[in-house]
Amino acid sequence: MKIRVALVLAFSLLTAALCAEKISLVGATVINPADDKMLPNATVVINGDKIERVSMGKQDAATLGKQVSCVGKFILPGYIDTHVHFFQSADLFTRPDAADFNSVRSYKDEVAWVKSHLDDVFARYIRSGITSVVDVGGPMWNFEVRKKANSTAKAPRVAVAGPLISSVSREKLDLGDPPIVKIDTPDQAREFVRKLTEQKPDLVKIWYIVDKDHPVESFRPIVRATIEESHAHKTRVAVHATELETARAAVEEGADVLVHSVINKPVDDAFMKLLKDRHVIVCPTLVVFERYGRTFSHQLNLTPEEQKWGNPEVIASLDVTKVPENKLPQRVKDALADPQAALDKINKTYAVALPNLKKLEDAGVTIAAGTDAGNIGTIHGPVLFREFQLMKQAGLTPMQILQSATANAAKLFGGETGAHIGKLETGYFADLVILNSNPLEDIKNASDIDTVVKNGVAYPADSILR
Repeated sequence: MKIRVALVLAFSLLTAALCAEKISLVGATVINPADDKMLPNATVVINGDKIERVSMGKQDAATLGKQVSCVGKFILPGYIDTHVHFFQSADLFTRPDAADFNSVRSYKDEVAWVKSHLDDVFARYIRSGITSVVDVGGPMWNFEVRKKANSTAKAPRVAVAGPLISSVSREKLDLGDPPIVKIDTPDQAREFVRKLTEQKPDLVKIWYIVDKDHPVESFRPIVRATIEESHAHKTRVAVHATELETARAAVEEGADVLVHSVINKPVDDAFMKLLKDRHVIVCPTLVVFERYGRTFSHQLNLTPEEQKWGNPEVIASLDVTKVPENKLPQRVKDALADPQAALDKINKTYAVALPNLKKLEDAGVTIAAGTDAGNIGTIHGPVLFREFQLMKQAGLTPMQILQSATANAAKLFGGETGAHIGKLETGYFADLVILNSNPLEDIKNASDIDTVVKNGVAYPADSILR
């Protein structure tokens, strides 16, 4: 019966989208995390690709158009992953700067594979209920990915940044269109931002890497110049900063978004006040912190959602024991020799990152869910549900987690599109997730997806990856 209802729903919505007819989803419980509201026995009226209204109680049948019963279901805004990288596949070969497997598969072949599988990646996001994503850094061909996604029906809406402005170089990723560009002077930074501006980026991204050769203050003038030039072109800036010192410096210089959690020490009250006063959005990306170490030490524990909805070729590649020992990078050999050390490092990271997230949430800082999908072992699409579990482990409530992946995430997406996603309200895009069970009772139910609606077109969940 459930399959029949889903198919009827899909046909009705598809017809409505094509013919600009009105249809109504009747009888579901609507969850609108933007205002913490749960509306029982609600009706969602969709007119073409927009939500016409959301209301409760008895309705005038003449105003509903085609009616589809959703009794027993839960309707939410489509999820938004605010930190992905389309230039990376999540397989073992996608970051030769982190672990060089060129002797097994050349990076050139890896990039060709990535480009040829974009439609597959798009579909896996839709299957996961993710109707919008933000790609926060990649080669200049990232802008072609945005164009392709935004002209493809079964694809998420996409916002993008171009190449990352960095304090360090990554030559192994440079095939002529590098995803990471080392910038040495403020003038170079301004010139590069002007070049990016020609492509109308949704964000500019800074990779603020600190080590013994690159202290915080040495790169700060470049951060300042990048942000000033970006803001002059009305473009927001996201900064990769995992140390409290770099995060603080980035925000003091005017960063709009911090991607990743602070993992080196507890955040302090002054830092949290700075974030809140300046309306900075934080994207914690908790899951990525465990995936490199677990993959390299042969302890990867993919979720059921990832196993079912992740690309099987990508997942198969992640078994490092299938790689001949003489072709394993030293980093992987070390991890295999001492797997407990890998887990200890992950646990040490989470011992700081998870309490920091709870502090930021409690302080009223805007948290936007993101995964850093595409990095080794961080599977495009369904990895978001592992992120949800880690946010729960940090102490966030189901409603707070859902808010981070809808209304808050829409703020990070930004622009005209960001102003019309992430909520179930009149005039917003008809991007919805219809669930079989209540995610407010347990956040694991957020993946119990019956149907995904993108732009007014419905996709029964089990049909999306066929």
